[in-house]
Amino acid sequence: MSAPITIGIINVSDRASRGEYEDIPGKAIVATLHEFLRSTWTPVYAVIPDEQYLIEQTLVAMADQHNCCLIVTCGGTGPTARDVTPEATEAVCNKMMPGFGELMRSISLQFVPTAILSRQTAGIRNKTLIVNLPGKPKAIRQCLEAVFPAIPYCIDLLEGPFLECNETVIKAFRPQN
Repeated sequence: MSAPITIGIINVSDRASRGEYEDIPGKAIVATLHEFLRSTWTPVYAVIPDEQYLIEQTLVAMADQHNCCLIVTCGGTGPTARDVTPEATEAVCNKMMPGFGELMRSISLQFVPTAILSRQTAGIRNKTLIVNLPGKPKAIRQCLEAVFPAIPYCIDLLEGPFLECNETVIKAFRPQN
């Protein structure tokens, strides 16, 4: 029997964490992943403020205690002093995966010239892939569509569970042996 699939979703937002507005970005990630994946999976979900130590603690807990094979964050990737999600990700990862951020920014630049201000990134903590997305629901979808074809194979390489995609929506790339 295969291991259960758990995926972490973190909305990094001062205002959403205080209940000042609805957590639309986090829900957008969940909805998109339900569309993309045929595999049964369980979300481990958090809405937290833009505090680096709290982001780090949440990432570590999701990776090490909840055994998430994938953690997707949204928010905290801009240039302001409160935007510290990439720093928190770098602090807890063994390896950084800069190609994810490069691709997400190049896709976003097709829609908005301010995409160059975003600092999306990705990294690996042990056997967990962590991907930082921007905080706007439309940008979340655009960025996930761009990078998701590589995510199942990355999880394979990390010896995680097999992520089966809904190929009518998105196709995972796995090299042929």
